Amino acid sequence: MEFFELFLAAGFWAAMIRMATPLIFGTLGELICERAGVLNLGIEGIMTFGAMIAWLWVYQGGDLWTSVLVAAAVGALFGLLHAIFSVYLGLSQHVSGIGITLFASSLSYFAFRVFLPDVTTPPKIVPFQPYAIPYLADIPLFGGPLFNQSPLTYVAYLVVPAVAWLLYRTPLGLTVRMVGENPMAVEAQGIDVFAVRTGAVMVGSALMAVGGAFFTISVFDAFYFGMINGRGWICVALVIFASWRPGKALFGALLFAAFDALQIRVQQASGVIIPYQFFLMAPYLLSIVALIIMSRRAAYPKALLIPFRKGER
Repeated sequence: MEFFELFLAAGFWAAMIRMATPLIFGTLGELICERAGVLNLGIEGIMTFGAMIAWLWVYQGGDLWTSVLVAAAVGALFGLLHAIFSVYLGLSQHVSGIGITLFASSLSYFAFRVFLPDVTTPPKIVPFQPYAIPYLADIPLFGGPLFNQSPLTYVAYLVVPAVAWLLYRTPLGLTVRMVGENPMAVEAQGIDVFAVRTGAVMVGSALMAVGGAFFTISVFDAFYFGMINGRGWICVALVIFASWRPGKALFGALLFAAFDALQIRVQQASGVIIPYQFFLMAPYLLSIVALIIMSRRAAYPKALLIPFRKGER
């Protein structure tokens, strides 16, 4: 009975919403890239650098909202670098993406040590404070957990319908989807496939970096090595789980966040009877099971991972 009471606790729902926020940014960013036909395995490194640069900007006296823009801009630059290799040069998207992850992650740690060479404990900043939406936060039971969150959390949940509208209700979204399905048809219409793919990768990478920034300027108040902890790879899996649809991506992010929030509480309730490593791996195992079940009928973009070469048929 105590296990089911965890689902009724306001703290569980608040934690789920909070933990889902960086996954939403990262998954939507990856989804936009893949909809345009480009797999972006640089997400783990981009999220790491976004977390570092946002924290560093605030630590150096910058504004919180400006740090979000800085993280997005730097993320877009990493996306441009990935696009140069994978879109314009037609190199392996897997190799380029993993290279971006290694480069961005290493650059994050290097920059941290350059600015703070003798620091053993990461300095703290004042992060975003929870903002209670008037009236909605007063709703009994669920009002507080759902509507008393970081401002970036509200932004994340607004980005979901915005991306869905852009992809499925605008000519630009149709173009992005088509370069991921049939780029030769797009080229026949006189549209620059390279430019569309590059723009999609840059926008997607910017969202990934914002997802990383959420950790340092909303969840924690400092930058720690390894704080992303594989969540970038989870976002790649969630795109497949969502069948490349923003609405299902939101559901997938919430599902993984629920697993993650639940394992923390179950671990605390169980004491030391079960090794804590089991609880740490439980969300990932459950996500793999859900991915297997949901992805069997996934319709992936037909031109995903296929380099486009102008003039070829």
